[in-house]
Amino acid sequence: MPIPTEPIGSIPRPPGLIAGMQAAGEGRMSTDELEALYANAAEETIRQLEATGSPVVTDGEQRKPSFVTYPIHGLDGLAGDGVVIPFEDGHTRQLPRLTRGPFRYQTFAAEYLAEALQVATRPVKQAVISPSALSLLYPQESIDGYSREEFLADLTRDAESDIRRCLEGGAHCVQVDFTEARLSLKLDPSGGLLRSFVALNNDVLRRFSEEDRARIGIHTCPGGDHDSTHSADVPYAQLLPTLFELDAGNFYIELAGERDRVSVLATIKENLRPGVRVFVGVIDPIDPTIETTQDVFDRVLEAAEYIPVDQLGTTDDCGFSPFADDTSTARDTAFAKIRSRVEGTELASGRLGV
Repeated sequence: MPIPTEPIGSIPRPPGLIAGMQAAGEGRMSTDELEALYANAAEETIRQLEATGSPVVTDGEQRKPSFVTYPIHGLDGLAGDGVVIPFEDGHTRQLPRLTRGPFRYQTFAAEYLAEALQVATRPVKQAVISPSALSLLYPQESIDGYSREEFLADLTRDAESDIRRCLEGGAHCVQVDFTEARLSLKLDPSGGLLRSFVALNNDVLRRFSEEDRARIGIHTCPGGDHDSTHSADVPYAQLLPTLFELDAGNFYIELAGERDRVSVLATIKENLRPGVRVFVGVIDPIDPTIETTQDVFDRVLEAAEYIPVDQLGTTDDCGFSPFADDTSTARDTAFAKIRSRVEGTELASGRLGV
């Protein structure tokens, strides 16, 4: 069996869809017209991913307003002045703030999955947001009549359902986006926030059987938005030992964009437990240069020096456009990079005898 390779998730939206989303937001396009754009974009994305040879596909998150907030789009009781996430280039993203309870998912990722399965001819992967990311919606001061404990109970219930519906709905695997993991060490260098995030996520993961957890993975990266990151300066050595405490069967770890890949691989080797597969990033989505097949081949062989081949996979460092308005990477560039990942991984598999 060759080394498995999977996309992380998001693909840049077609310009027509981005324009349509803006027009719909301004009342210049009907819901039906926007729905047609979404459906066409998702189908086209799946078809182009399959054309790259990718053995596993996604819908490119074409319908998600962002990889973080898709479950709460349309939820009453949200204010716009939540946690601010600063990026290295100076731009920011801001989360909503919950103002009242109860907290309820408005959209479950299985809805995106069901549509993708109608189109795809290959196994479909579905990404979901981590409960730890959504925990940031609750303000530091308590909400009158709705305690943090009540909020966390509601959050973990719906986060479990988000994953379970995807597994039961036919997903090949489910990826939990935990991109705030590395950022948490920037916000709290003591590691206390990270440990609380891991405990919360494990509260959800441990509700699944060992067989289910073999199909669940955790994605970590330093953020990728408008060709910038929010926490690339945080050493992986501070993150990975705690990250690997998560009870998941797969880990998707940004690596191609790291300045010192060897030290990261050494840390992975020190903390990798049996039965877990690590998909290392061999494609850097925020680098405009399209990696060659040889680039990927070399990175896979490098990783295989530290990670047993039967525990190794490849992926992209991050989604190419996790927020709907990010146009920093062209769709053609994203698909070209993915093709290189697929072909380079296949070539390396042959060299490694798998």
